[in-house]
Amino acid sequence: MPRRPAGLALAATLLFATGPLSGALAQADADTGRLTVRARAVEDLKAVFATVESVHETLARTRIGGTIADLTAKEGDKVSMGQVVATVHDPKLPLQLAALDARIQALQAQQHQAGLELDRARQLRASGTGTQQRLDDAQSAVDVARAQIAAMTAERAVVEQQLREGAVSAPANGRILQVKVIDGAVVMPGETVASIATETYVLRLRLPERHARFMHEGDPVLVGDRGLAPVAPPGGEAAQDAKPLDLKRGTVRQVYPEMSGGQVVADATVSGLGDFFVGERVRVYVATGTRQAFVIPPDYVLRRFGTDFVRLADGTEAPVQVGGPIPRVGDQLGGIEVLSGLRPGDVIVRPDGAR
Repeated sequence: MPRRPAGLALAATLLFATGPLSGALAQADADTGRLTVRARAVEDLKAVFATVESVHETLARTRIGGTIADLTAKEGDKVSMGQVVATVHDPKLPLQLAALDARIQALQAQQHQAGLELDRARQLRASGTGTQQRLDDAQSAVDVARAQIAAMTAERAVVEQQLREGAVSAPANGRILQVKVIDGAVVMPGETVASIATETYVLRLRLPERHARFMHEGDPVLVGDRGLAPVAPPGGEAAQDAKPLDLKRGTVRQVYPEMSGGQVVADATVSGLGDFFVGERVRVYVATGTRQAFVIPPDYVLRRFGTDFVRLADGTEAPVQVGGPIPRVGDQLGGIEVLSGLRPGDVIVRPDGAR
């Protein structure tokens, strides 16, 4: 059997399709299963590990010193902004309130007495038997007592606010990552009670410096399943039997301008990250270049005696060399790359017994 002239000789790498299957990948006849091979643009992907991280991590802190009581927070709980996660109890504050209430009552009694003296001084001044100085002194005593009551009332309000600030509330919606205290622990003002990851999660990628020029905001990324499931490397028998991967699509939202340890750092947004553990590693594929390739469905490839064949429309079989799988992304169909053995315009059909 004559061998078909070699087509595009392309590196066997995992690929990311940039367009829909119909038209760009191959033109298919739904009734006969005939496909017309067309070269399409694909992007080489590099597999990296990304970490699920919160965009912002905030802290629930104490505002007063005292003893932790009514600790309701525990790791993993979801909290909403303003939700009380613990209470700080300071036994001195109720005593200060009681002392301030007593002083306010004493000042109110002084104000009442000063008011009586003012009324008497006014009567004596009206009858001509009292002096203006006595009237002014009585008026001043009333004003001083009123001002002292106002100052003491404001001081009491400060203590009441300190009592209210004993409630440690969550500063944002999110999930509690760590609880730093226990019930009965003595804390100082500003001490951390719990760390909270906000509800917005991203995948933080770290790529080698040589790939920095390929990373741009808005670039697509593909995200694998949880658990770091192994993926067969391109090439070899494992790749020959590999099926198109079913990956999620994400988007690069930010590329940081500073490199860390010879790596470029970028964040990608992907739906459904709220169910992941913060800090969980996920396999991610990022584009590192674009090229043309032949892509066909894997069931159009027939293996015989360790060699892959495709059946042409005229009934002959052409030996081909296949590469890695094209991942399936959402509604976008995947396939398998043909490195050599096909030419643009070749019409192939699904063979019986195809793998």
